[in-house]
Formats: sequence, C-alpha cells, structure tokens
Amino acid sequence: MVSKSFLRVFFVVVIGLSSIGLAYGYTLSATNDTFESHLTNQGVANPQHQAVEPRDNVTVIATDSNSWRGEASSGPRARAELVAFNPDGNILYYNDSHTRYWDVDPVPETRTTVEYMFADHLEPSSCPDTSNFTQRRVDEEVWNEYKDARSTNACTRNGYERVNLTTGEVTRIWSETTPGKEATRYHDADRLNETHLAVADIYLDRAFIVNTTSGQTEWTWNASSAFPRETGGPYPEDWTHINDIEVLEDGRLMVSARNQDRVVFLNRSGLIDGWTLGKEDDYSLLYEQHNPDYIPTEHGGPAILVGDSENNRVVEYQRTGNRWEQSWVWRDARMQWPRDADRLPNGHTLITDSNGNRVFEVDEQGEVVWSVNIAFPYEAERLGTGDESTGGPSATEVNLDSQTGSLSDRVLIFTKQFIPGKYLNGLMYITPVWMGFLEVLELAAFLTGCLLWAGVEGVWRWLS
Repeated sequence: MVSKSFLRVFFVVVIGLSSIGLAYGYTLSATNDTFESHLTNQGVANPQHQAVEPRDNVTVIATDSNSWRGEASSGPRARAELVAFNPDGNILYYNDSHTRYWDVDPVPETRTTVEYMFADHLEPSSCPDTSNFTQRRVDEEVWNEYKDARSTNACTRNGYERVNLTTGEVTRIWSETTPGKEATRYHDADRLNETHLAVADIYLDRAFIVNTTSGQTEWTWNASSAFPRETGGPYPEDWTHINDIEVLEDGRLMVSARNQDRVVFLNRSGLIDGWTLGKEDDYSLLYEQHNPDYIPTEHGGPAILVGDSENNRVVEYQRTGNRWEQSWVWRDARMQWPRDADRLPNGHTLITDSNGNRVFEVDEQGEVVWSVNIAFPYEAERLGTGDESTGGPSATEVNLDSQTGSLSDRVLIFTKQFIPGKYLNGLMYITPVWMGFLEVLELAAFLTGCLLWAGVEGVWRWLS
C-alpha cells in the first residue's frame, strides 16, 4: 500500500513542477516583445518607434477580440485592431474603433489603401425594429426563423470600409444589421466590381451579391440547396458558419462552409459539381477551416491554401485531374487555430495563427523568417504582393518543403490530439495571451494536484 509520505511527496513534486513551468512561461512571455507593449489606453504610444522587424512592403493585420460590445479592458484580446506596419517596422496605421475586424483586401492601383470587413455589437435600443426583406432578398418567414434563434439583447452592424493607411481617411462603402451577435457577424466580402460586393452571409447560411450604391441584394445562393440540415452545426443557430468568399478571375465564387468542413465553388447557377474540397466530418482533409485562398493556373494551380483551423495547421491542396491532393503542410507545437495563410510571390507564406497570438512568414524551406507577437489576429495582408495568394506560386510549382515541427513539437502535437479541438480552442480563447498549450497542461496539472491532495487529506482525516 502506498504510504502517506510518498503521496505527499508526489503531490508536492507535481504541484511544484507545474508551478515552475507556469512561472517560466509567464516570465518568458513577459520578456518577449509584443505589439501590445507598444500601446496605451489611447492607442499607439510612439508611432515612430520600431515595433516589428523590417520587411519588404507594408504588412496589414486585422485582429479579432472577445469583447462584448467593443469596450476595451485590461485584456489584450478585448480590443480588436486594424494595424499596418511600414517596411522599416514602425506603425503606419492603427484603429481600434470597431468590435471586430475581419478580412482585409488591397485596393488595386493604390499603394497603401485597403478595404476590410468589420462588425460592431449594438445595444438593443440601437437595433432596427424592422428589416427590408425585399431589399435583402429573403423570405420574411425564413428571416424570422433565424432571428428567433438569436439573442435579443444585441444586434450586429456588419460593414465594409475603405481606408487610406497613409492619410487615415476612412470611407464607409456598405453596411447592414443582423440580429444577435453569435454566428451573425459577416467575416468576409470580396469586390466583384466598383459597385458590387460578394458577401459571405454567416447569418442566413448563404452567399449573396449586393449593390453597394442601392443596398439591394441582387443574387443569392443558399447553402440549403447543397447541404442537408443534418450536416454541420445546429440549424438555424450556427449551421454552416460561412466565413469566407473569394471572387475568382473567371467569375466563379469560392466559399468556405466551415461547419461542413468544405470549400465549395459556385457560379450564378449554383454549386459547381466536382470542385468541392473536403467532406463532412472527414477531418483528415479539413476541420472547420478559415480563409481558403485560390492559386490560379498561371501560378501553378489550381490550388487552395487554407487555414485548417481545428487541425492546427496550414495546408495546401493541388488540383490533379478531377481530385484535390495535399501538396504542402506547415505546423509547429505553438500553432493553435490558424485562420489565414497567404502565399507571397517569392514563395514565402504569411501565416496568421489566432490562438498562437502571432503572425509570421516562412520561407521555401519552412523556416520562420519574420514574425510579430500580436493578440488574437484574424487575417494578415502583405501589400504589393497581390490580393491574398493570387500573386504567389503553388507549393507544387516551386517545390516547397513541408514542415511538421521538431521532435519535441511532434510530441506536443500528438498530445493535443487527445483534447477535442473545439474545447481546447475554446479554453485558449479565454485564457491569458501568455498561456500556450504547454502552460494550459501545466495549469491543469497544478489544479488537479491541488484538488486531489486536498481530497486525499480529507479522506485520511475522516478515516482517522
């Protein structure tokens, strides 16, 4: 029988080692330079101070937040930001006026002008009493079905804005309001032409094209025409979670249905058969992905580079005949819920690691050559390199090396597989920024050790 002394020593060792690990992680994080260290409550402390390592061209980053209605707090994730870094590493532009910032696209024939999606949570008193169903091209009964599934104590203004990063001039292009705040925030819109946007409608499980001058929705595709309701998430609360749309050069639309683990291709008639990437619950292909980028034929495609979020990796698929085949993958132990990756013209890849709290660039051999620690980034764009990955080569074209981490990385990656991705990422969403996966394990060991020791001591006292 195990003695009391042995168990007490065991608990002391477990609690002591986990405490040391947590202290080391916190100390290491405190000594690392982060973008947030350059901020005050009023914004950027010194725009002329070098905040990141120099890099060619301007780098723009949009960050998500976990704030309720955009009110800043002491936590770095409570403040969503749109930030741009000059090539010399100082801060060109900063704005934190919205509750969320999402997709960012460069404006053609400009040097430092971008367009982006944003979301603002509004108090009930600011929410519209009625909706123009005809203008939105939606049946009133369908609208009410979705509305009844959302919270009534807030609504969300989804908008698309243009900003000149040099002058700071912001122009509102288009916006509309949706009920609730969960699974109602549009993540992406893409320019079709000067007056029309293609929008990923996360709220009504559809894609639509809107005239930004009149506000009229002129075309829609409903996911219900392609997927049975038994797939994906709960209907209608968060069924498809359509989170990305890309207008291709030939007029097709590429759409990410996150909860169906699929990327689909559309034309004006609907779903294009034979082009879908991914299968329902086949997590070896995709697992609740974000921001797929299309690499065209002239750059070695067709290929799709995508943040395979719940698999904690960035992966690329090459179109071979009538099939998609994996051609490249990048991951390390720190990577946690990546939500964007852009292939640059030089063959490098710019990666946005949301719960890893970083944006970084890897070269053709998969080595990290530039990075910035920034809380909860959603998307990054390197200006002057084309929109997303349209200017970069496919992995097959330039024979990129995949990266799956060092031996210690692979051990931690293997350990992560025993914790469902949704639960782990949900936990990472609320833990402090300095806590990575290893620190979460150490915290679990510390709390478990304390509780078990207290329980065992209580049993011994009761028996005595």
